[in-house]
Amino acid sequence: MTAIDLYLVRHGQTYFNLTRRLQGYSDAPLTESGIHDGHLAGKRLANVHFAGAYSSDLTRAIHTAKYLLSENQAGSPIWPQQLPDFREENFGSFEGIDSQVALTQLNAFSDTFYADYSDMITKRGMAESMNLFALADPYKLAEDYDHFIKRVKNGFEFLLKEHNDGDQVLVVAHGTTIRAIVDYFGHSELAIKSINNGAVTKIHLTEDGGRVDIFNDSETVFNVK
Repeated sequence: MTAIDLYLVRHGQTYFNLTRRLQGYSDAPLTESGIHDGHLAGKRLANVHFAGAYSSDLTRAIHTAKYLLSENQAGSPIWPQQLPDFREENFGSFEGIDSQVALTQLNAFSDTFYADYSDMITKRGMAESMNLFALADPYKLAEDYDHFIKRVKNGFEFLLKEHNDGDQVLVVAHGTTIRAIVDYFGHSELAIKSINNGAVTKIHLTEDGGRVDIFNDSETVFNVK
């Protein structure tokens, strides 16, 4: 049975992150701080040989992966292959809206008040939080949980088919995507926490499931050859 170590890195800070706007399928460029996030993550992962390097197909993830891989000293790929399966959640018509304004609108569709996105995940769980966006979106563009997790699982299957047992694999992805992945692997207590830009989450991924070994790490210097 194939098992790989999957290094999930959140993209660097974008202008939407800076201005606290919901950012799913929509995209905003990296800030100067976001470019630094990519290089800093790359320096911490410089000694890890990645048998495969991937990002979602959104530009903030592609650019972060490019900066990250430019720091690698262990013979890893120099450019990421793009995997749409690891895109951020699609927030539909809530894309680009101030996050607190979006929460005010969502509160109208629930009997429970949510102070912020993490509070909503704490009270509803990840799956039902995604489903609330889908319910409240008048254009019916927002992604529900079943659609989201199906595509992420397709991404896992692709990586396991492409790689050999013991490979180290990089995927630059997104905050909610990473939170939903750790939730899927049994850690709802971690999913309620925001992911730092450039932070590393490591999953030991097998055909039977996954184990969360590291979560939201912004400090460790990794030395896996």
